[in-house]
Amino acid sequence: MAEIRDPENTILMELKDGTVVIELMPDIAPEHSARMKELARAGAYDGVAFHRVIEGFMAQTGDVKHGGEGGDMRRAGTGGSDLPDLKAEFSGIPHDRGTLGAARSANPDSANSQFFINFADNHFLNRQYTVYGRVIEGMEHVDRIARGEPPANPDRMIRVRVAADV
Repeated sequence: MAEIRDPENTILMELKDGTVVIELMPDIAPEHSARMKELARAGAYDGVAFHRVIEGFMAQTGDVKHGGEGGDMRRAGTGGSDLPDLKAEFSGIPHDRGTLGAARSANPDSANSQFFINFADNHFLNRQYTVYGRVIEGMEHVDRIARGEPPANPDRMIRVRVAADV
């Protein structure tokens, strides 16, 4: 297992092929980092589908309203959580392979619960989407997520936890 320097700001995401370890960036994006921890601690991400997965680009998930087990996958990607939307926390951190970005609508201040993990360096997203974490272990599991918009048989986050709670 990767060395976890800050368990309070590390997410353990269990996928079908193994655990993905994500180091959050509370110094760069404190509100987005806090939201992910809040939703993880509530179990809101457990069972939520990867509803938009584009080869060579990214894997998007986190629609806790429509993407969970029994949710309406035709609407996946249109919902969030019951919590208020977040203001953008843009920074100079580039959208490199393995970084976690906040998904949003055209409004920069509309991020809520959805996020994406970059499969590649996607620098055209820099300073347009909040970066608030990076995969430090298990990117090979992310690489095996089923592709599609939505995938015919979507992969799901089995369990998402804050490392400090495990």
